[in-house]
Amino acid sequence: MSVDTKWTYDENYVREYSQKRGEPEWLTEQRLTAIRLTDELELPKPEKTNIKTWNFTEFKHDSGEAAPIQSVDDLHEDVQALIDRSTEEQNLIVFRDGKPIYRTESDHLKEQGVLFLDIETAAREHSDLLKKYFMGSAVEVDEHRLTALHVALLNGGTFIYVPKNVMVEAPLQTIYWQEDPEAGLFNHVIVAAEDNSQVTYLENYASFNREQSAVANIISEVYTGQNAKVSYGGVDHFEKGVTTYVNRRGYVEKDGYLEWALGQMNEGNTVSDNTTVLQGDGSHADTKAVSIGREDQSQNFWTNIVHYGKHSTGHILTHGVMKDKASSIFNGVTKIKHGATKADGQQTERVLMLSERARGDANPILLIDEDDVTAGHAASVGRVDPMQMFYMMSRGIPRTEAERLIIHGFLAPVVNELPIQAVKERLTEVIERKVY
Repeated sequence: MSVDTKWTYDENYVREYSQKRGEPEWLTEQRLTAIRLTDELELPKPEKTNIKTWNFTEFKHDSGEAAPIQSVDDLHEDVQALIDRSTEEQNLIVFRDGKPIYRTESDHLKEQGVLFLDIETAAREHSDLLKKYFMGSAVEVDEHRLTALHVALLNGGTFIYVPKNVMVEAPLQTIYWQEDPEAGLFNHVIVAAEDNSQVTYLENYASFNREQSAVANIISEVYTGQNAKVSYGGVDHFEKGVTTYVNRRGYVEKDGYLEWALGQMNEGNTVSDNTTVLQGDGSHADTKAVSIGREDQSQNFWTNIVHYGKHSTGHILTHGVMKDKASSIFNGVTKIKHGATKADGQQTERVLMLSERARGDANPILLIDEDDVTAGHAASVGRVDPMQMFYMMSRGIPRTEAERLIIHGFLAPVVNELPIQAVKERLTEVIERKVY
């Protein structure tokens, strides 16, 4: 049985909301086009996961104004724990229910001409630049109903622009905190790194209410110019009541390098699409992702690297841990287009099962339209290795502690890639809580 997906919001609501935010005409028109499409388009159809009964309609879209705070000490203690305090050069924006409430950036970042703004401010103050990248080469508004709904109801997000030849050494960090348990988060992130530039960006999504229903509909677009490098870290931890659709896309030009490190730790039902297009010759993408599923949670992860450029390189590493009655599908796709000679596509999906009733599918897929390439895949689904357990227990380590160490080692390839120590520690705490 499917649920009624008739939307509460119409063209008049969307127009008034856009005008209230002082948005440029082009963005208002994109919103209106999108809301019309929601009645025409279908929901996405992730492989082996039926999302027709999932909640995509019950949420509060506009939670009203959010008063700014003067100090991070006024934040929820769990939000404070995510903040990087190890460096004096701090670049941080904290959002509450889609509204920016705290922002700090270094003088050096401003001097370099880097834009690090909430997307509402970017639309008002840098309209033409935002228009260049918004729903551009990475993602289309009419892909399905959820992409259209995202554009129509966009209510938060970040715009990062790094000019040519600029190297940003300190990480840029955002925290998206859902305080209102009914708030719907329609968050849009753009990272645009021009030629020969470099930037590291880390985002955290967090909520702390397990019971009430809400929706997170998130799209990220990352544009990596020629010989540019972008390191993108993300840790998602929405509570059980939040249904999450997250779509992170990358577009990489000649000799560009894009790396993803994603900790996907949501408690509720989740659909995740992480697609990178290697457009230019010599372009490179490295995707690492981990997830833990528990209780009756259902998740579907799609990791896709598409090669157009000659000598392009794409690597995918996905590790998942399943317990209780959780179900997760891990699809890894390496697609090498005709003409992408000397391309190299490698992928590995591994799923660790902690319960007989849990389900985890690892599906590596190679789609090759060119002869002169290198491609490979590996996949495994299984329980904790009894030989490893025996070895550790024979040296006096209790069974629970031995299993804990094995799981942390299994997830370490992604956890260790995150650029901020406070976030690594927080992710480790989440892993502990989800597994034990």
